[in-house]
Amino acid sequence: MHLELPSKVRPTFSVLSYHPREPARGYHVVKRYRLGRDSCLRVASDVGGTFTDLVYYDERSGRFGAAKADTTPPDFEHGVLDTIHKAKLDPSSIEYFAHGSTVVINALTERKGVKTGLVTTRGFRDVLEIARGNRPDLFNFYFTKPKPFVPRHLRAEVSERIDFKGNTLVPLNLGELVPIVEAFRAEGVEAIAVCFLHSYANPGHEQQAAQEIKRIWPDVAVVASYEITREWREYERTNTTVLSAYIHPIANSYLTSLEQELRAEGTRGQLYIMQSNGGVATMETAKHNPITMVESGPVSGVLGAIALGQLIGEPNIIALDIGGTTAKCSLVDRLQPRVTTEYRIEWSRTNPGYPITTPVIDIVEIGNGGGSIAWIDSAGSLHVGPQSAGAVPGPAAYGRGGTEPTTTDANLITGRIDPEYFLGGEISPDMDNVRKAFGSLAARLDSQIDDVARGVIRIANANMVNALKLVSLNRGHDPREFTLVAFGGGGSMHAAALAAELNIPRVIVPVNPAVFSAWGMLLTDLRRGYIRTRVTRLDSAAPDDVAAPFAELEDAATREFAADGIDGDRLVLQRFADMRYKGQEHTVKVILPTGTIDAHALSDGVDRFHQAHEREYTYRLSSPIELVNYHLVGFGLVPKPELAKLERTGRQAEAAMRGRRSVDFDTYGVHTSAIYERGLLEPGMDIAGPAIVEEPAATIVLLPMQHATVDEYGNLHIELQ
Repeated sequence: MHLELPSKVRPTFSVLSYHPREPARGYHVVKRYRLGRDSCLRVASDVGGTFTDLVYYDERSGRFGAAKADTTPPDFEHGVLDTIHKAKLDPSSIEYFAHGSTVVINALTERKGVKTGLVTTRGFRDVLEIARGNRPDLFNFYFTKPKPFVPRHLRAEVSERIDFKGNTLVPLNLGELVPIVEAFRAEGVEAIAVCFLHSYANPGHEQQAAQEIKRIWPDVAVVASYEITREWREYERTNTTVLSAYIHPIANSYLTSLEQELRAEGTRGQLYIMQSNGGVATMETAKHNPITMVESGPVSGVLGAIALGQLIGEPNIIALDIGGTTAKCSLVDRLQPRVTTEYRIEWSRTNPGYPITTPVIDIVEIGNGGGSIAWIDSAGSLHVGPQSAGAVPGPAAYGRGGTEPTTTDANLITGRIDPEYFLGGEISPDMDNVRKAFGSLAARLDSQIDDVARGVIRIANANMVNALKLVSLNRGHDPREFTLVAFGGGGSMHAAALAAELNIPRVIVPVNPAVFSAWGMLLTDLRRGYIRTRVTRLDSAAPDDVAAPFAELEDAATREFAADGIDGDRLVLQRFADMRYKGQEHTVKVILPTGTIDAHALSDGVDRFHQAHEREYTYRLSSPIELVNYHLVGFGLVPKPELAKLERTGRQAEAAMRGRRSVDFDTYGVHTSAIYERGLLEPGMDIAGPAIVEEPAATIVLLPMQHATVDEYGNLHIELQ
């Protein structure tokens, strides 16, 4: 599927800057560049579980377009090239290429990494096995801890010891590494993780060990913890290092293949990879530390939602991305995404999951998307997901051999999706196969096909509502104070019902929502996070005691960005602090002001901590406050396309109508609803529900009590009438 976006783009670039002192102001234009004749294509590619999306911007003409193709596991790069060919782009004209992929998270969850060994401090071999005692379900007496990614016989110890202040207590015995490496080689190990006690305070021993392992065995992948994180907590740090080593060869092989394929096609421009922290990194940086790609694709949608919120004056946003396999959501408060280093994969009510201590934009992800399969458990209850039909065979409607009913099939049965306009008419759905799939389910439930389809949609919506509550109500935020930005192929299909359930006053469906995450990559800056653990009592610390660690991080950031060609004019540094009351175990992250760190700046930080703690936990204390982790974020600003306002002709919404059809809105009844073609909508048009707004890769559902207006950029705003 290839389409040009209806919005026009001015042929200029704007460089954006951030206001750390005034978060509500977000980013603002500090420089604007007129494009020369030699400017070419800027391309962003997002590989999802079902589809691979591409968005491009032609700097010469100002043309802005998109393409969509099936994801092609395990050779994901083929799907990327398919989108480039579908869009009829000249690869040699690509000047900037940003890429987000699910290859890392898939390798972890599907256990498709490589055999990995661990080298650690003597006496700490079983840190991975011991893990944490805070299990998710305290009353589950059958609870078992998840198996470590490295079995015990591949976990080795060496003599060395550094204390929490970074002082050497026991020198590193490099001679012990020789038999360890030989044993790993004999076992078929392909990657080695190195994680020593307190190396966050002093990485010297890890550096020596990694160098010695590479000297003994040059072909093995070696990942040391200090390269991944300088934050404390031994289990979390060890597990992060192990997971990074586990996927290192897989990710590197994929990135290398992608780079080779693009270069073979003639691409000579800079290649960037989307990071989980909300920034892009060069291809070489991503190869060196691939665990930072764990949520590579989803975070770009959050960044796109932030850019959209700033553009239209909506600072408080809940971003909702529903694709073919999963639904993801994230809360943005005053244009600030929540960044956490407490991310976990495979966490559930009965599974504590595996921690990854690397900065990640806080996203809740559930296995509910358009391809999620409806199934019945042994007790006769209906469920939806997390199993997915994927791209192949896909939903029953695809006619590619899929026999199980999915959410997409349910939306076809209820009339929300038009069979005559399925994926823009690119696929003619096999409705006989859809009814056969639901007929089998209905027979087991002793029900009717239409009733089961409604039930599938209702369960899918309930699952998504729970995810939205996790990022809002469970963290002290009232959904009624936020705007829901819905995107992905299925976001606009379900958003109106979800907003009604949570009393969210407004839903915004951006232009071409099916490729919105890829669009967000075009607006993404280079970004690096720097974290150091150094516990500091703020009631007894001098301002210089706090300023010194930040100065060290800022020097490191300046050097590393300079190596990527980012000079001081395009480098923005933002300070955060992980703080807690004395006696507490965990922390709350707050923004610290830029400029000189003096008594006033520390007092301001303390006030922000009290407010954040009270919002999240409903109380504040008079106890002394500790600054635990110094966190610096560096932004290397890159030029971005600037959206232009659409023209108005004064036409009414009726001019965009394609007809009417009967649509089942579940509890809101079955209504003969107006059907609108989104490409014909223009600013100022008003649509009353019940209605359906269609575009090639997405369907927008308006409930009977809702109405929608089109803003000056072409975005659709859905509200209660």
